[in-house]
Amino acid sequence: MRYIIWIFILILGGNVFGQQGEEQIDLKYLEDQFYLGTTYNIVLNKPTNVSQRNFSYGLMGGFIKDIPVNRNRNVGFGLGFGYAYNNYYTNLLAVESTTGIDYIVLDDDVSYKRNKVDTHVLEFPIEFRWRTSTPTDYKFWRVYAGMKLGYVLGARSKFVSSDDKIAFKNNDIEKFRYGVMLNFGYSTFNVHLYYALNNLFKDGISTVEGEAIEFTPFRLGIIFYIL
Repeated sequence: MRYIIWIFILILGGNVFGQQGEEQIDLKYLEDQFYLGTTYNIVLNKPTNVSQRNFSYGLMGGFIKDIPVNRNRNVGFGLGFGYAYNNYYTNLLAVESTTGIDYIVLDDDVSYKRNKVDTHVLEFPIEFRWRTSTPTDYKFWRVYAGMKLGYVLGARSKFVSSDDKIAFKNNDIEKFRYGVMLNFGYSTFNVHLYYALNNLFKDGISTVEGEAIEFTPFRLGIIFYIL
């Protein structure tokens, strides 16, 4: 009987200590360290008669180090790195020539399946973060604003019609990317806005008619944050 009492005490004591462990609150918690997102890509500052076709989209994902700066840990900074794929469908055809790449604005009567330029980018987001989080609240409002720097790992132009298929590496794309961004929302779903502060193409690139190509990307989408 004595052994049974000791076993009962040990089990009861284990449950008490276990409950105390479960009730412990992490006062040094971190938030939103991984992110995934998708965007609709809009091209601003297009040359005359250039328009977007099809659905231009982007995908992004990465890791951000959360750095709280106050005791409540609801204000801080985020420094991260990630990868993004973006494409831009327009009627601006890129064709390789002996002197480089020629850019031709396709007329509306030209039939083709798709015509795009796409980029693969290594990104470095820098955020100022404000949120209504607590150590026990996993659904909260957030507003994250800042900049996103990037380096283009690769870019390609591609044209596909019923008769032709043209695809090649496009070296006219500006390697270094930078722009401002704003992410805001509640709980899982958050709005992502990004506006580029430099052109998609290098300076001095123009159409065959001599008009400068000053594509400025603007992206609107959804971003998901994960611990």
